[in-house]
Amino acid sequence: MMDAVGNPQSILLLGGTSEIGLATVEAFATDRPLRVVLAGRASTRLDEARTRLEGRGCAVETLDFDAVAVDTHASVVDKAFASGDVDVTIVAFGLLGDNEEAWTDAAKAVELAQVNYTAAVSVGVLVGDKLKAQGHGSLVALSSVAGERARRSNFVYGSTKAGLDAFYSGLTEALRPSGVTVTVVRPGFVHTKMTEGLKPAPLSTTPEAVAEVIVHAVRVKQELVWAPAPLRFVMSALRHVPRPLFRRLPL
Repeated sequence: MMDAVGNPQSILLLGGTSEIGLATVEAFATDRPLRVVLAGRASTRLDEARTRLEGRGCAVETLDFDAVAVDTHASVVDKAFASGDVDVTIVAFGLLGDNEEAWTDAAKAVELAQVNYTAAVSVGVLVGDKLKAQGHGSLVALSSVAGERARRSNFVYGSTKAGLDAFYSGLTEALRPSGVTVTVVRPGFVHTKMTEGLKPAPLSTTPEAVAEVIVHAVRVKQELVWAPAPLRFVMSALRHVPRPLFRRLPL
């Protein structure tokens, strides 16, 4: 259970190689060693993530998790909670994809939808049920500013994040009476392996900076945050730009 200042004892990271997710676990681990469950595809990267956290004194368990294999999600979540309560769960898996490929290739578009939306809903329902039974806990979902208004340059990805965002925003309300906090995080452009080679957008940030936002949000039980914070005002303005003008913007 969280201590008086919001420090967790245990974390489940769904998307065990996520750079933002790992940075968040490390940020929490500066206060004390944690019990960590990394759920991701078996790989060298997952092994390296485990070693990285063990180097910080964490007790780490890895679970084989495939986002598109939704029929296996219940088993993975059961195993993650088998050793005791989980204080913080981070839903951090996702695909960026190539927009020009995705909107002309049905298989690619469906893959993005399955990973970024369908799988996120699946684990959200399952983890939400566990946290409700616990009567406490924090569930963090990594959304994106791309989901706030569809743009020509990444509307397939953006549409999947819009769905995720709407689901977890609703889950926030559904789980609040149970003592569970759901936090939706809307990062902008983050410098990670996933975005390597892409032109950075204004207000671009790092996994470590996003992690700081997440840690603070969990500790004070914020339900919606932007990373960095000024993006809130940028996106609010963009949402109200008339469509004829919006399509002319270099977005």
